[in-house]
Amino acid sequence: MLSVVVAPWAGNAEPVFVRNPDVLHDAASTMKVAVLAALWRNGVNLAADVPVVNRFESAVGGEFGNDPDYDSDPLPWELLGTHVPLSLLAERMITHSSNLATNICLARTTPQAVADVWRRAGATRSCTPRGIEDYAARAAGVNNLVSARDLVRLIRSLAEEPELLALMEDNDFRVDLAAGLPPGTRIAFKNGWITGARHCVGLVHPRDCPPYLLAVCYTGPLASGADRADPAARLLARVSAAVWTRRHELHTSQ
Repeated sequence: MLSVVVAPWAGNAEPVFVRNPDVLHDAASTMKVAVLAALWRNGVNLAADVPVVNRFESAVGGEFGNDPDYDSDPLPWELLGTHVPLSLLAERMITHSSNLATNICLARTTPQAVADVWRRAGATRSCTPRGIEDYAARAAGVNNLVSARDLVRLIRSLAEEPELLALMEDNDFRVDLAAGLPPGTRIAFKNGWITGARHCVGLVHPRDCPPYLLAVCYTGPLASGADRADPAARLLARVSAAVWTRRHELHTSQ
């Protein structure tokens, strides 16, 4: 299943291309953008030192922890047992897609605050009701879900929070949508991957035309779960490259 949404950034422009825009996919790490926005908007003190722990409350009761072998970022694990500024963990959640940092950040806000981020964005179906690797919740049918259309809406909702978009420009995983763009092209983006799913949403800033939004969600056997060498990442890059070649048309078809 491949879902694609392309939309101009300016104003509240409607998408100019959609393919399966409202199909739901496992959110993978794209949900980390909603967690970041929830922290930012709800007065959480990002400068405060917080303990780096690996025990979290499950959405269905009890506790769970993360597996370091399933995490793409070793730094928070090296800090386990210490106290660090919450801002550092929020940054690693986005730039290095740290699962451990994400669950620590999620514990510093509330499920309602994250749900409000999706609501404010105008999302109709996407949700983030649990942390990453909360397998008990997943077994009970509590899942993080996204659609390509809602991911575009989520990024558009950050228009008045340029600090968050700037952080997304520092994403270390220059694959997926970024790999389909000419070198040096600005893109604020977040990707997500698990075995069986690969997604990415981004705000692209060409030098020769206005910026545009692109979300691509793929669920299927191409997705190996590798962070950089996933065959599905190359599929997303090809979609990004195809949109890039028609970037000048995106703003004339309104």
